[in-house]
Amino acid sequence: MANLKEVRNRIVSVSSTQQITKAMKMVSAAKLRRAQDAVTQMRPYATKLKEILENVSSTLESSEGGNFSAVREVKNVLIVAITSNRGLCGAFNANVVKRATYLAKTEYKNCKVSVLSIGKKADDAFKKTDYGIMGSDMPKKLNELFDQLTFNNVAPVAEKVMEAFAKGQFDKVVLVYNQFKNAAVQILSTEQMLPVQKPAASNSGKKLSIDYIFEPSKEFIVKDLIPKSLKIQLYKALLDSHAAEHGARMTAMHKATDNAGALIKDLKLSYNKARQAAITNEILEIVGGAEALNG
Repeated sequence: MANLKEVRNRIVSVSSTQQITKAMKMVSAAKLRRAQDAVTQMRPYATKLKEILENVSSTLESSEGGNFSAVREVKNVLIVAITSNRGLCGAFNANVVKRATYLAKTEYKNCKVSVLSIGKKADDAFKKTDYGIMGSDMPKKLNELFDQLTFNNVAPVAEKVMEAFAKGQFDKVVLVYNQFKNAAVQILSTEQMLPVQKPAASNSGKKLSIDYIFEPSKEFIVKDLIPKSLKIQLYKALLDSHAAEHGARMTAMHKATDNAGALIKDLKLSYNKARQAAITNEILEIVGGAEALNG
């Protein structure tokens, strides 16, 4: 059994760790509230805009701006992997990296795959692999987006991706990120950004397209609608990932705090047992010495 000093030092060490994890849990809970409000307010708007975009793009020709919905033979694929800049959030980042790697090695194994990393953890995972983007005009230092996550900062990144797709540099663009559901649940999502998908078919097999009345004209509206919708899609994915990160970290720190409490309880039990054993040995030595003197 460990001596009393070792157990006492271990109890102090675990107690300090418990205080840190508890503080990190409270910080994540405060940040989660703001991030959750942002994504819940954005989601209905983004969903409706995406629905309109899918319906409108299904009636477009390439000359009318339908180059973003043009389906080409998939030879070059861009995977946009969205992670966080910091760790201590469970399997949050590892799941995104694993999903992106899985897609590259299975579904797109016959294609040239490039990974655009948003978040330091994804950048560290892919920058030394064959999927890392090197020496191109794609945006760099995307880790800084989370320092001030606004639509104006995200829009230039979406513009670069759209420009690369329009030029034929990539034939397909896929987003991989954690979608926020609640503080304890994050849904790992794979979402196609480009080309713009057609409306889903109904149970009867007919496409759920809607005939819109355009004013002033379809071409004029589409030139602004499609780019804005794609920017909103990327912005929503970043908001989802940002909120999911704080939820994952809060849950991880809550579990770590509980585990530290259980460990402290076991260590205190071991400490009391060692202390009682030491006292018992001292009493036995005193009694044995007294008996020897009397004998």
